[in-house]
Amino acid sequence: MVNPLRAVPIAIPTGAAISFAPNAWLALDALGVSHKLDSIYPPVNRISVTNLGTGATQETSLTGKFRDGSGPRFIHRKKLLQTLADELPNGTIHFSSKIAAIDSQTHDGSSPVFIHLVDGTIVKTKFLIGCDGIHSTVARWLGLSEPLNAARSAGLGLAVFPEGHGLNKELRQFVDAGMRAGYVPLNEKEIYWFLVCKSSAEEENKAGNPVLLQKEVLEKYAKVLPPFFLDIVQRSDVSTLHWGPLMFRHPWNVFFGNLSKGNVTVAGDAMHPMTPELGQGGCQALEDAVVLGRHIGNLLIKTKGHIGTTGDNNVAQAIDGYVKERKWRVTGLVIGSYFSGWVQIGGSNWWMKFLRDVIFYRTLLGGLLYKMAGYDCGKLPVVSLGENDSPKVSTKITQI
Repeated sequence: MVNPLRAVPIAIPTGAAISFAPNAWLALDALGVSHKLDSIYPPVNRISVTNLGTGATQETSLTGKFRDGSGPRFIHRKKLLQTLADELPNGTIHFSSKIAAIDSQTHDGSSPVFIHLVDGTIVKTKFLIGCDGIHSTVARWLGLSEPLNAARSAGLGLAVFPEGHGLNKELRQFVDAGMRAGYVPLNEKEIYWFLVCKSSAEEENKAGNPVLLQKEVLEKYAKVLPPFFLDIVQRSDVSTLHWGPLMFRHPWNVFFGNLSKGNVTVAGDAMHPMTPELGQGGCQALEDAVVLGRHIGNLLIKTKGHIGTTGDNNVAQAIDGYVKERKWRVTGLVIGSYFSGWVQIGGSNWWMKFLRDVIFYRTLLGGLLYKMAGYDCGKLPVVSLGENDSPKVSTKITQI
């Protein structure tokens, strides 16, 4: 049995919504849950980018651009979390499980991992996958560097129009020197919005005060952003407002760093935190899940369910294969996301405008999005271990 441990007391998502490119939908399909979300969240069919300095707008149709004929989708984080959790047996997820220390020992030919929680609980497991976010305890134990501040921050929220907003399924963005903002409808009554700007000295105040965040966006950008965008911010559900610095891990640390150590590894933001400009952070976490599941699944088939920590059935072999497969792709995306953000909210001098408006938006952005979003991480193997057999992968939890 595999037991997910969460540090928080309940399943609280950060942010109101998340963008999923077609590559993430392929991963959800491999995980067997995409059909539960398909009809609720139709794909975006058009993207428009308006230069607030010149008033020029570039529009891109996404119809037929991707393999399955659909574009990116924006979905509620809470709905995604609930959909994935529903696939697990009741009682599988253990909340309030913040890690205090990790210890790996070799005893009698076995190398279990001991996870010490802050409440005194000790968890003994055959392998550990750290999905504990940007400031990951597991990543720190592996020796990975701390994420860096990209010198950019982002605010986001969810606006509610009880009478309906009347918008088409289109992502609209607005760019100016030092700022990028946008909005997209999630359904007929809710609109997700975001704003990315260069970091300022007042970041900490906004991060813990959603009302201040809303007030500052309305006042600071009243003369720059379109009135409808400001109306969206004004209608935001305060509980969905979030502000924070954009973080990333040095790409060379992702590629050359210790992404695993024996039967311990990381996934998602714990492995490859990246800035959000290409919309691939959450997508890559889902790809991680499929690729890791495939490697472990193939090991289960090979060993007929008898996974160990040493010898030919060593789970470290599956983890090593997962790391080798993932590090190339995620390193490129960390670089591409950072560069994309740097260009889009760069300076106002002529060469920066030329790089952003002419080279990036007209030439590079479309190619980057299509190449990254058209990737297929593959399928999961069918693991059949017999009618009365189950994988010998256990987790023992002891309270001390």
